[in-house]
Amino acid sequence: MTVQEILMAILNFIINEIFGQGAIFLALIALVGLILQRKPITDIIRGTLMTAIGFFVLTGGVGIIAGDSISGIAGAFSAIMPDTNAVADIDMGGYGTQIGIVMVIAFALNLVFARVTKWKSIFLTGHMLYWFPYIFIAAGISAGLEGVTLVVIATIFTALYMIVSPNLIKPLVKEVTGDDSFTLGHPTTILSLISGYLGKAIGNKEKSTEDLKLSKSLGFFREVSITGSIVICLTYIVMFFVMKANGLVPAEVWGVGGSMFTFIFTQSIMFGVGVTVMLLGVRMLISEIVPAFQGIAKKLIPGAIPALDCPMLFPYAPNALIIGFIVGMIASTLTIIITAPLGIFPIIVIPLVFTCFFEIGTAAIIGNGTGGIRGCIVGTSVAAIVMVFLVGLGAYFFEGTINGWMLVFGGNDFSLWGIIMGAISRIFA
Repeated sequence: MTVQEILMAILNFIINEIFGQGAIFLALIALVGLILQRKPITDIIRGTLMTAIGFFVLTGGVGIIAGDSISGIAGAFSAIMPDTNAVADIDMGGYGTQIGIVMVIAFALNLVFARVTKWKSIFLTGHMLYWFPYIFIAAGISAGLEGVTLVVIATIFTALYMIVSPNLIKPLVKEVTGDDSFTLGHPTTILSLISGYLGKAIGNKEKSTEDLKLSKSLGFFREVSITGSIVICLTYIVMFFVMKANGLVPAEVWGVGGSMFTFIFTQSIMFGVGVTVMLLGVRMLISEIVPAFQGIAKKLIPGAIPALDCPMLFPYAPNALIIGFIVGMIASTLTIIITAPLGIFPIIVIPLVFTCFFEIGTAAIIGNGTGGIRGCIVGTSVAAIVMVFLVGLGAYFFEGTINGWMLVFGGNDFSLWGIIMGAISRIFA
């Protein structure tokens, strides 16, 4: 093997086997932190492996929610909306090396910046370490960039995001958690900032969604898994009749060969299962990665805090999460219905079910933390309207690359930062 081949093999290993594997990446962070704290070998082994286990439990819960429950609702919306979004998106798989290079260099810049400045967050959300370079590379390609220029500009924007976003949201995360143990490294930031600061302006944090008084007969609604399952069940029922009214066969859209009753019941309960598993994983991860990270914060990068995935906030206000999901779906769907005839977007926006649960749900928790029930509802409503405009306007900057992907996962920081980079990239193209 030549020296170049060896270097590429090492780079590919770092990209694919460390940064590309969230469990391994976080386990290594925990391992380094525990070693720096000079913990006993038994504590080091336990903390490292429990971090990996907690990550897999968390992602398993997210997978159940996204794969077995929400995806069916998203599929129903896609079937109902007119087929006017047929876009010739390119295969981004051909840009894997560029994405990997951007990811590694941007993370290194994040570490250096945290070491020498007062902005101390370190971006540790494994899959987002990949998705933001993916977004910026796509925006650059749409703008006409290529080669070294594409990689350099995408690296600058990825590093900026890793540094700026977690530090912007950090004060609002503290309003929810009551401490500085972690911040968020997730594309919910713009929506959460809107919700959080609206909550501060118009709400009352003393009247929290978590203090809602229910009669004893309705006490089961305090279990977020049960409440979530009921909400998903009602949504499936509504979508069933909407599809029937539009001349569609729900069983065909959802690929159901048996009873629709059994299908809807199962999908609804699986949502509750996913939430239960996800929250267990969050608690496991918080109990392991945050204490382990103190070794890095004390020895390598004084004062550093981890920027983690948005489900880390879910246990702090599960009622707000569900309220945010419901309000977000209603507000965003109404916005889509109102804006569709106006033709202001180059695509037909479909309801962003995934973004409503994860990003808007997080924004609701932030809004509740700063403004209670009113902050949660009003902040979430405004954020949901902004979400639709972000994904719609963002389509101008992802033409020919990832518009189809953004119709499912956009309407958040992916769209906002992609618009900014796309606009600037056109200067260099």
